[in-house]
Amino acid sequence: LYVQLHGETTRRLEAEEKPLQIQNDYLFQLGFGELWRVQEEGMDSEIGCLIRFYAGKPHSTGSSERIQLSGMYNVRKGKMQLPVNRWTRRQVILCGTCLIVSSVKDSLTGKMHVLPLIGGKVEEVKKHQHCLAFSSSGPQSQTYYICFDTFTEYLRWLRQVSKVASQRISSVDLSCCSLEHLPANLFYSQDLTHLNLKQNFLRQNPSLPAARGLNELQRFTKLKSLNLSNNHLGDFPLAVCSIPTLAELNVSCNALRSVPAAVGVMHNLQTFLLDGNFLQTLPAELENMKQLSYLGLSFNEFTDIPEVLEKLTAVDKLCMSGNCMETLRLQALRKMPHIKHVDLRLNIIRKLIADEVDFLQHVTQLDLRDNKLGDLDAMIFNNIEVLHCERNQLVTLDICGYFLKALYASSNELVQLDVYPVPNYLSYMDVSRNRLENVPEWVCESRKLEVLDIGHNQICELPARLFCNSSLRKLLAGHNQLARLPERLERTSVEVLDVQHNQLLELPPNLLMKADSLRFLNASANKLESLPPATLSEETNSILQELYLTNNSLTDKCVPLLTGHPHLKILHMAYNRLQSFPASKMAKLEELEEIDLSGNKLKAIPTTIMNCRRVHTVIAHSNCIEVFPEVMQLPEIKCVDLSCNELSEVTLPENLPPKLQELDLTGNPRLVLDHKTLELLNNIRCFKIDQPSTGDASGAPAVWSHGYTEASGVKNKLCVAALSVNNFCDNREALYGVFDGDRNVEVPYLLQCTMSDILAEELQKTKNEEEYMVNTFIVMQRKLGTAGQKLGGAAVLCHIKHDPVDPGGSFTLTSANVGKCQTVLCRNGKPLPLSRSYIMSCEEELKRIKQHKAIITEDGKVNGVTESTRILGYTFLHPSVVPRPHVQSVLLTPQDEFFILGSKGLWDSLSLEEAVEAVRNVPDALAAAKKLCTLAQSYGCHDSISAVVVQLSVTEDSFCCCELSAGGAVPPPSPGIFPPSVNMVIKDRPSDGLGVPSSSSGMASEISSELSTSEMSSEVGSTASDEPPPGALSENSPAYPSEQRCMLHPVCLSNSFQRQLSSATFSSAFSDNGLDSDDEEPIEGVFTNGSRVEVEVDIHCSRAKEKEKQQHLLQVPAEASDEGIVISANEDEPGLPRKADFSAVGTIGRRRANGSVAPQERSHNMIEVATDAPLRKPGGYFAAPAQPDPDDQFIIPPELEEEVKEIMKHHQEQQQQQQPPPPPQLQPQLPRHYQLDQLPDYYDTPL
Repeated sequence: LYVQLHGETTRRLEAEEKPLQIQNDYLFQLGFGELWRVQEEGMDSEIGCLIRFYAGKPHSTGSSERIQLSGMYNVRKGKMQLPVNRWTRRQVILCGTCLIVSSVKDSLTGKMHVLPLIGGKVEEVKKHQHCLAFSSSGPQSQTYYICFDTFTEYLRWLRQVSKVASQRISSVDLSCCSLEHLPANLFYSQDLTHLNLKQNFLRQNPSLPAARGLNELQRFTKLKSLNLSNNHLGDFPLAVCSIPTLAELNVSCNALRSVPAAVGVMHNLQTFLLDGNFLQTLPAELENMKQLSYLGLSFNEFTDIPEVLEKLTAVDKLCMSGNCMETLRLQALRKMPHIKHVDLRLNIIRKLIADEVDFLQHVTQLDLRDNKLGDLDAMIFNNIEVLHCERNQLVTLDICGYFLKALYASSNELVQLDVYPVPNYLSYMDVSRNRLENVPEWVCESRKLEVLDIGHNQICELPARLFCNSSLRKLLAGHNQLARLPERLERTSVEVLDVQHNQLLELPPNLLMKADSLRFLNASANKLESLPPATLSEETNSILQELYLTNNSLTDKCVPLLTGHPHLKILHMAYNRLQSFPASKMAKLEELEEIDLSGNKLKAIPTTIMNCRRVHTVIAHSNCIEVFPEVMQLPEIKCVDLSCNELSEVTLPENLPPKLQELDLTGNPRLVLDHKTLELLNNIRCFKIDQPSTGDASGAPAVWSHGYTEASGVKNKLCVAALSVNNFCDNREALYGVFDGDRNVEVPYLLQCTMSDILAEELQKTKNEEEYMVNTFIVMQRKLGTAGQKLGGAAVLCHIKHDPVDPGGSFTLTSANVGKCQTVLCRNGKPLPLSRSYIMSCEEELKRIKQHKAIITEDGKVNGVTESTRILGYTFLHPSVVPRPHVQSVLLTPQDEFFILGSKGLWDSLSLEEAVEAVRNVPDALAAAKKLCTLAQSYGCHDSISAVVVQLSVTEDSFCCCELSAGGAVPPPSPGIFPPSVNMVIKDRPSDGLGVPSSSSGMASEISSELSTSEMSSEVGSTASDEPPPGALSENSPAYPSEQRCMLHPVCLSNSFQRQLSSATFSSAFSDNGLDSDDEEPIEGVFTNGSRVEVEVDIHCSRAKEKEKQQHLLQVPAEASDEGIVISANEDEPGLPRKADFSAVGTIGRRRANGSVAPQERSHNMIEVATDAPLRKPGGYFAAPAQPDPDDQFIIPPELEEEVKEIMKHHQEQQQQQQPPPPPQLQPQLPRHYQLDQLPDYYDTPL
C-alpha cells in the first residue's frame, strides 16, 4: 500500500501503519472535531486531492512528478533555414533535465524524442513571435524550435529551461521522486560532483539490500555537494562521513536528534545545514572541521549557544533563529571573536546578560526580531552596523552609532531612542509603529541618512533641519499628530514625502518650490483647504509625478495650482469639496495616467480630458455627474468607474477602446441603456450595471442591505472576489464573503462559486455556529482540488441567521476567517472586531509551527510562501498551514449599524476605527464600499482590494426580548423580497394559531399592504369573533398582562378582537379588475360610507415593565361589521397624534409607501392611520369584488403532504391536552395551520 499527500510524492506504508488511522489523523489535523464527521468525510471521493492510497506504486508517479512544464505547441526540428521542416502541433514536456517532444499528434502514444538539456542552450528566435530554440550539447547536438501561444508561457519556459541548461553534466537531480532507496542506475557514473536527493522518503533501513541503501553514498568519491533535506532519515547517515571531497551537506528537516562524533572527519566540509531538526547539543568533534564557514542551526531545540562554535573559527555567522533561547549570554559571544553576524530571531529572549564592561567589537550585525525584549542596551556592540529588533516590547533603545548603517526597530513601544555618537554612516532607519513623541535631535545630524520611516507614532512636529539633509530621499511621517510642517523650507532633496493621516491645515507655502526633487507626495487624510504653488512664474521646475490628496477639504481654488506640475501622472483628489474641474486646467495635464475625483460634487468631467492621451484609469464615483465624459475617446483607457452618479445616458463611439477592461455604471438610477448600447458594452471584460428591480421598491427597508466593490492591483490582476446572498436559504438568512488570492486568480474564483453551497449543506447537519463554519472551511479545502495543492487564498464569511424554533431567538451574525481577510461590526459607532489574523506574531501559532519544524523565512513566511498560518489551499504546507478558521458569533441588536468585510489590501491600509468612521454617515451601502476602496488606494495600497458593506436595520421587531414562562412564541423575521407596509397580527389567538411575522419578515411580505375589502371578506376564508363592547376593559384592570412581551410576540388579550389567517395568502397587487366603485354590488359584512373605507390593522403590542407607566389602549371610533372588520382610509383621526419625524429605524414613526404612519407611542396596540391616499385610481382599489385565484393558496409539495398532515395532527393533539376548549359560542371556525418551521419552501403567489 502507498499513500500520497497533496498530489505530491508517494510513499510505501510500513507494516504496522493503518491506512484508515492515517486518514483519520490527517482529517483531525485539518480541524474536524468529531469522529463521525471524520469518517463521513473520509468516504468522499474528492478527498483524493488531499490524501490518496494506492495498492501498488502508481506507474505514472515517477515521471509525472518530474514534469515541470508541458503543453501543445507548434514545433519545428532542424535548422530554421531549411524549408522542408514545417511547423507541426506536438506535445512538449520538460521532464527533469530533458526536453521530450512527441512524434505524433496523439500526444504520448507514439515515439518520444528526448533532448538532453544539461550543458545545452536555450535562445530567443526573434524571427517568430514567442519562439525559443532548444539545443543539446556535444558534437551530435540537435535543435528544436518551439512557438508558444502567449508571452507568459514563453517567459515561463525560458526561465525554467535556462536553469536546467546551466547545470553541470556531473550533477544529478532526483528531488521529489518518491525514492525509498537509491536507484541502481544512479551508480553508473561515480564521477558525480553534485547530487540532489531532497524531498524523498530515504531513511536508514537495515532491511534494504546493501547496494540500494544510503551506505552506498560513499561510492561517490568525487562528490562535492549532497542534499538530503526533507527526507525521513531519523538518524544521521554515517556513510556521508566517508566522502572526503564533500564540501556541502544539507540534512535539514530530517527529525535528527543528535549529530554523531564521526562528522569530525569531514575536514573539507564548508557548509553544514542542520536546520529544522530536534538538536539540543553538538559533538565536540565538530571542531575538527577547520574549513567550515556556514553552520545552519535554525529551528532546533537549543537553549544556549553551543560551546563548540568557539573552535570553529571559520564560521562568521551564527544562525540560530527559531530555537528556545530565553537569555542571551554575551560571555558566550565574547569567546567567539570570529562571529560577525548573529541571527537569533524568533526565539524567546527576554534579556541580555552582560559579563564585562568591555565592548564586543567583532559583532557587526545583530538580529533580535520577534523576541520578548523589554529594553535593549546595545551600546556594548560598539562596531554594530545593522540592528534588527522589530516586534519586541522595547520601551527604550540605546545604540552605539560609530559604524551604524541601518536600524530596524518598528512595531515596539519605544518612547526613547538614543544613538551615541551621531551615526555618520546611517542610511536607513525604520522606527515606525512606536510611541515616539518627537524626532530625536541626532537624526537631523546624520548626514548620510537616505530613508527615514517614523510613521504611526505620536510625533507633533518635524524639525526644519531634517529637510536640510542633502542625502534624505524618502521621508515617511504618516499617521502622526503633525499640526504643521516647518514654515520656511530651504532647498531639500526629498523625493518621496508621505504625511498622510495627520492634522495638517496647510502645507508650507514654499514646499513645492523648494522641493524640486519631489516625485511623490501623499498628504491624504488631513484637513487641507489649500495647496501651495509650484512656481511664482509661468515656468516651473516641478517633476512631481504622483500626488495623493484624498480625504481633505480642498475646494475648486486648488485646481489651477495643479497646472504647475506638468509631469503629473497620478492624481487622487477624492472626498474633497470640489464642485468643478476647469477644462483649461485639465488640458494642461498632458502626462496624466490615472485620476481619481470620487466623493466630490462634480457635475461633469471636462471634455479636455481627451488631451490627456496617456490616461488609463478614470475613477469618479459618488459625484453628481449627469453627462457621460469623453473617456471612450482615450486610446489607453483601461478602467472607468462612474458609479453612484446621476447619469441618464451613455455616449459611445462606434468602436470601444481596444484596452478597455472595466466599466462600472452601478448606482445610477436614472440611467437607461438601449439594446444596442448594452450589446456593445457587454463586450467589456468587466462591465457592471444595476440589475432591473423585480419587486416592489416601496415600503420600509429590509433588515439588511449590502454594497460591494472590487479593484485590481498594480499589475491589473483582480485577485479578489466577493460573495453576497441577501436571501440565503429561502429568504430567512444572508451570507456575505470576501476572498483574496494574493497573486492568484483561481482560488478566489473557486471560493466565490463554491462556499455558499457548502455552507448550505453544513447547515443541514448541525445548527452550532462554530461547527458548521469550521466544517465549511475544511470541506472547501478538498473542494479546491488540485488548484489548492500549490495555490491558496484568504477568506472571510459572514452568516446572518435566526433559529426558527427558538422562542427568544434574535438574529445572529457569525463570522469566520482565515488569512488576512477580516470583518468588523459597527456597534454604537465603535468597531467590534469579529476576525483574527493568524500570523507569526500569534504566540500559539508560532509554537505550533515550530513543533512541525517548518522554516520561517526572514520575511515572516512559512517556507517562504505565506505569512498566514491558517489559510485555504497551500495543502503542500500541511500540517504547518491549516484551513481551520477563527469563528465568532454575536447577537445583533438595534445598536448595530453595519459591518464591513475586507480583503488584506483594505485592512493593511485602513484601521478598523477609520474604516467604521469613514462609512458611518454614508447612507448607501454601495457608495460606502466604494469609499473604502478609494481610501485604501489613496493611502498607498497596491494590492487587489475587495470590500463589502452590509447595512443593518435591526429594530425591536427584529428580535425577541420576551420574559416568557413557557414557550410558544413566534420566531423572529427575516427580510423579504417585497417590503410590506402594514403590520397584521393576531390578538387573543388560540395557542395553536399560526403566528404572522412582522412587516420586515419574508412571510409577511406575501401580505400586501393594499388589502381590498374583497380579500378581507369571508370568501377568502378569514374568521373573526364578535367584537366585545368598549366597556369590556375595566378602568381598574391593567392595560397589559403581567409578563413583558416584544413586538414579535404580542400578548393574548382575552377581550380583544380575534382574527385568524386562512390558508390563502393575501395579495391585491393584481386585484384591480377595472370596475368602478359605483358599478359593484355591496359586499356582505363590509360597511362603507362612500369614499371612506375603514380597515382595522393591529400593531404588535409591547408591555411596560412598571405598572405605574401603564396606559389604556387608544380607542378609535369605528363601525363594526358582521365580520369584525373596521376600515379607515383617506382621513386623519382626530386625537391620534402623529410624529413629523420619520427617520426612526423600523416601522414605528416611519412613513410608508402607501402613506401610512406608525406613530411613536408607548402603546403600539393602535390603528395605523393612512395620511395619504395610495396612488391608485379610485375605482376598484378597495372594493373590487372577490376574484378567487387558484394561485392564491399555500402550496405544499406532494412529497411533503403526508408529513405535514402528521405534524398538524400531532400539533393539534398537543394543544388540546395543554389548553381546555373555549365555550362553543366563542369557538371560531379554525382554518388549517402550519408551524413556522414547517412552512413550505416556496409560495405560489402573484407577487
